[in-house]
Amino acid sequence: MKPAIAIASVVVATAALGGAWIGMRMAGPDDPFAPCRTTQIAGGGGQIGGPFELIDSAGRTVTDVDVITGPSLIYFGYTFCPDVCPLDVARNALTVDVLEEQGLTVTPVFISVDPARDTPAVVGDFAANLHENMIGLTGSPEQIKAASAAYKTYYKAHPAEDEYYLVDHSTFSYLVFPEHGFVEFFRRDLEPEAMAEKIACFIDNA
Repeated sequence: MKPAIAIASVVVATAALGGAWIGMRMAGPDDPFAPCRTTQIAGGGGQIGGPFELIDSAGRTVTDVDVITGPSLIYFGYTFCPDVCPLDVARNALTVDVLEEQGLTVTPVFISVDPARDTPAVVGDFAANLHENMIGLTGSPEQIKAASAAYKTYYKAHPAEDEYYLVDHSTFSYLVFPEHGFVEFFRRDLEPEAMAEKIACFIDNA
């Protein structure tokens, strides 16, 4: 299934990561991914990612070990997002399709930062509409906060005056391997073909 994009007319505010964790740090001589890296992270990429426990579309509790079984592309957002999330997640889905044409398998993962509205069924439908292989995850406020903290993402819900409240959130996508953990992040302005080329480099050097 190819991605389907539903674009609303309201623009949601998004926020870049609040911390100064993106900075200058050259890859070490023993870094197998040095030829692929185009970003640097202050203190090293080991600060990003790690264990999480969330709930899948079937209502089952899953961990990072259950979800990240191969190269995975993780995005934190929410299903009521009027236009930013659908565009970003659709870009990730297109990237996965480009890689599949090259014989490379990457699993797209969507993690909600809006537990009040994003039930397991809602995130499951959202993910399935964007890509047949996409995994949709939600959880309790505590579970989502812990997963977000692990990946150094930012999110903050606006006052819930009605059901159409917005959630500010960071918009990076994270490439994660089961053997290596987090290896790279991608900004939202990167096109699918360019993103696929970068990801293929990491897969080839894994």
